Amino acid sequence: MASPSIIFSLSLLLVLCTLPKATHAGLILTLVNNCPYTIWPAIQPNAGHPVLERGGFALHTLTHRSFPAPTTHWSGRVWARTGCTYAKGHFSCATGDCGGRLECEGLGGAAPATLAQFTLHHGHADFSSYGVSLVDGFNIPMTVTPHEGKGQCPVVGCRVDLLATCPHGLKYYAPDGHVMGCKSGCTAFGTDELCCRNHFNSPQTCHASSYSAFFKHACPATVTYAHDNPSLMHECSSPRELKVIFCH
Repeated sequence: MASPSIIFSLSLLLVLCTLPKATHAGLILTLVNNCPYTIWPAIQPNAGHPVLERGGFALHTLTHRSFPAPTTHWSGRVWARTGCTYAKGHFSCATGDCGGRLECEGLGGAAPATLAQFTLHHGHADFSSYGVSLVDGFNIPMTVTPHEGKGQCPVVGCRVDLLATCPHGLKYYAPDGHVMGCKSGCTAFGTDELCCRNHFNSPQTCHASSYSAFFKHACPATVTYAHDNPSLMHECSSPRELKVIFCH
């Protein structure tokens, strides 16, 4: 007759073998602040999609924040607000401000701001598309890094701090006189041609400019005007994590 210990071991093995296999956790979004100062990331969904993490929060230097992405189709953008202050009970940011709120709750940010753009869970292979846009100008270096995805999953973005080399006509100044951003040609001058509006709102009539060329030369793996190369939005199949890194 088998001893009680052997019977227990066999029973435990049987239970473990009949347990359902662990499933892989869903896609994780991670925001990393490598800047030597606090930033205030913001997240805006496209119309019809839920707000993530209430739309914004503070992220101290050399810290990160991870949270689950939606498990179904979602699209939106992420950016960093800089130079944020509380004064007389009012919250405001020098760049990327979303109506004076800490939690943007779906509101967009003021230009200039470096943007990460995402479309998650689409297509036949659970694609996540992502890219970094300087169409609304630049305020902080940013890259997007996918992990454990299949297919076309490059690291993209802009590692260079463009504030020092920003052309004079594009510089965006904070109230204290510091350069806090680099405006796009559209933001700086507002013409239909530079903004790709009206007659210029098509791939045939919207072209690169000397202003977008400044951004493209410094950061070739970014979108720099409205009808820039669409292949710059990469499709990565079933990544485990998408990591947005601010500063390098």
